[in-house]
Amino acid sequence: MKQYETVIGLEVHVELATKTKIFCACSTEFGGAPNAHTCPVCTGMPGSLPVLNKKVVEHAVAVGLATNCTITQNCKFDRKNYFYPDNPQNYQISQLYQPICRNGHVDIKTESGIEKSIGIHEIHMEEDAGKLVHDEWGESSLVDFNRSGVPLIEIVSEPDMRSAEEVIAYLEKLRLIVQYLGASDCKLQEGSMRADVNLSVREVGSTEFGTRTEMKNLNSFKAIARAIEGERERQIDLIESGQEVIQETRRWDDTKEYSYAMRSKEDAQDYRYFPEPDLVPIVISDEWLEEIRSRQPEFRDEKLKRYVEEYKIPEYDAEILTGNKHLADLFEATTAICNNPKKVSNWLMVETMRLMKENEMEPEQLKFSPENLAKLINMTEAKEINSSVAKEVFEKIFTDDIDPEKYVEENGLKTVADDGALRSTIEKIVAENPQSVEDYKSGKKKAIGFLVGQTMKAMQGKADPGMVNQILQEILN
Repeated sequence: MKQYETVIGLEVHVELATKTKIFCACSTEFGGAPNAHTCPVCTGMPGSLPVLNKKVVEHAVAVGLATNCTITQNCKFDRKNYFYPDNPQNYQISQLYQPICRNGHVDIKTESGIEKSIGIHEIHMEEDAGKLVHDEWGESSLVDFNRSGVPLIEIVSEPDMRSAEEVIAYLEKLRLIVQYLGASDCKLQEGSMRADVNLSVREVGSTEFGTRTEMKNLNSFKAIARAIEGERERQIDLIESGQEVIQETRRWDDTKEYSYAMRSKEDAQDYRYFPEPDLVPIVISDEWLEEIRSRQPEFRDEKLKRYVEEYKIPEYDAEILTGNKHLADLFEATTAICNNPKKVSNWLMVETMRLMKENEMEPEQLKFSPENLAKLINMTEAKEINSSVAKEVFEKIFTDDIDPEKYVEENGLKTVADDGALRSTIEKIVAENPQSVEDYKSGKKKAIGFLVGQTMKAMQGKADPGMVNQILQEILN
């Protein structure tokens, strides 16, 4: 039985987080009424001229530096000519001959522990096309140009990946780098990060590449993994039955778990590329490059190491917290206020995660402030409120970002610290429950739990369970 190896390279499109489009002042905001964010430039009107958005260049360079690329300090744009209804000028302004970044790499570690370096062939800047909206009932398609002219970078990898697991590890690493830079939110479901998969198979031991196909329409990591497995099997079946794999672009249907041919794959000459005549070359001076380099943030790998060393939190916690920039920022800001990293980590890892799961939320949707979480932690540590009250208050912080100090005061939730009042309540509970007292004294130590519960009930949950336990033991012993 022949053994086959999968060879995979990716083209990852990332929509950059600029307020305006790449060559005009129209908004890049997601959504909006069709064709509301448009002007003569991004709808390709004759005589309109593009003007480059400087922020696009800075984002592209920042991503290039973070992925160990060489920056092309003298580069330019090219026209990629093709006819398609969502392409208003009948060409796309892109970069073929002098991409802004080249020859980089990203180091990955898969879930099964494989460590390797994935080469990045190039990163280039380009404009996005519009969007076709197909009428389900009629036989027409409508065009929305809101997305036309939204700035993109395309990150083209070398064919260095050999499995879906490696692909996902690479994409997750890329996504975190871009998110930490603030260059994009990388939401696959909104299309701000899209991956096209170039895949071929060959016999194990062969050095020749097989015929590759390109798969599009992949809008989640799970869909990408399924598409890779599906296409690998399809190509092996063709080879095993003596047929040829055709070089083409295929569309993945995730519901049917099948890909079908869209068009034969074009080569660069099919696009009749030529230098873009309406834009001057880009010159990135040494000073500008250093300025961008100096603004690079602390990335996930360094942050993870620092959290374990500086904050003394477990590596597992650090991995979860640094796995999302918003969570990491929330953790650091809260810790800076209350100086209790372990407790901050616990609140984020347990209660925050639980409520996020219940409400089907992403970390970016969290609205509560570090100040209010820090106040809650301080109040709990000072035993002003007990743990069950703290959880109740946190739910209000999570949904409404309330001030916990005011909320506890207004709702009378403070722990009863009066030893006399607590002692007399406990004495009453002991007197009313002779059976539990008997059980405890005859060696059933768990019986004290019932008495603690009755006391907490009598105190309306506003006693410190530790203190209740202590006084009970004094009385019973």
